[in-house]
Amino acid sequence: MTARTSITSLLARGACVACLSAMAFGAAKAQPVRGLYVAGAAGASFNQSQTVNPHTKLFPHGRDDYTTGITGLGSIGWGLGNGFRVEVEGNYRNNRLSRFHSPGFSSTAHGHQQKYGGMANALFDMDIGQNWIYPYFGFGIGYARQFTNTTIQGTGANKGFRQRVDDGANGFAYQGIFGTSLPIPWVVGLSTTMEYRFYTITGHHRHYAEASYNIANTNSGPVGGRRSSRTDFNHSLMLGLRYEFNPAPPPPKPTQTIAAPAPAPIRTYLVFFDWDRDTLSDRARSIVETAARNSTSAQFTRIQVNGHADSSAVHPGSKKASSYNMALSLRRAQSVKAELIRDGVPSGVIDIHGYGDTQPLVSTRPGKAEPQNRRVEIDFQ
Repeated sequence: MTARTSITSLLARGACVACLSAMAFGAAKAQPVRGLYVAGAAGASFNQSQTVNPHTKLFPHGRDDYTTGITGLGSIGWGLGNGFRVEVEGNYRNNRLSRFHSPGFSSTAHGHQQKYGGMANALFDMDIGQNWIYPYFGFGIGYARQFTNTTIQGTGANKGFRQRVDDGANGFAYQGIFGTSLPIPWVVGLSTTMEYRFYTITGHHRHYAEASYNIANTNSGPVGGRRSSRTDFNHSLMLGLRYEFNPAPPPPKPTQTIAAPAPAPIRTYLVFFDWDRDTLSDRARSIVETAARNSTSAQFTRIQVNGHADSSAVHPGSKKASSYNMALSLRRAQSVKAELIRDGVPSGVIDIHGYGDTQPLVSTRPGKAEPQNRRVEIDFQ
């Protein structure tokens, strides 16, 4: 194994280990994809040079170099609702052979190499606090076939040499996936994707080859044998689309009577707290759950979660009391946001603020404990 091959192999394995480690570390920031989805992508395929070790002395040793080719894939998967998703994938790659490099052996080369296989992938979607972009990464394993159809024609002193390969080889495959999705706002469930993939078929790939030569007045008919290649490392850059199947609830059945106009959805909810507390009571959790459930039918662009405190403190009116109440109000807002996320509201649409005792619901004298001022307001905007 050459130094170049060793470094590439180590980088590939390191990327896979880093990917799995990040999946465990980032579980707290999941942007859930729920249920069935389909995806497709296409783009550019970059084959690294492949080392050639023939099994007969009549075939030259060397390296196959390839030009930029094409790649495409389709997949069907299932989102688990906690950031993780699994999928099965079918893929295809095609790269043209540009030259055969062998010291002391001049030649021209043409033909192409194709790869196609099936993979099982595990992926993780991240929420970075922006509702227009969601990075993701993953790892896949599967089985693939590499088919080579190439011709090498000697030139110069090797002009009489001609080698033909038209054979395939199978092997275990794995890949690392790094990408990002951008939801299309006017088509619910549809996202564009941009991806980089490292893909390899492991092991030595033995192809049957035939060669004939007329060098130095020595003639030979076709000679058959195995031509083994390795270091099959591929890099792909792709653009694609992903569609999540998450249909809206069916409309209610029409009735014979004229129904009264539906009341306008509540857009502001009040959650109250005990004195000097930032934890949610059972009643408070029920109110947050109602707000989360109603968010699916209300029209809004952001959800404002504003925390407040009353003016009671050890030293009412002092800077220390004001600072403490400001921090307490922010913790209350954070508790409500966490509960909304647990009830299914995406974190990217929630903004939190803490106002301390500066915006009381009920005016009181300084230092007065007032239950209605110890609150968090959930406001759909």
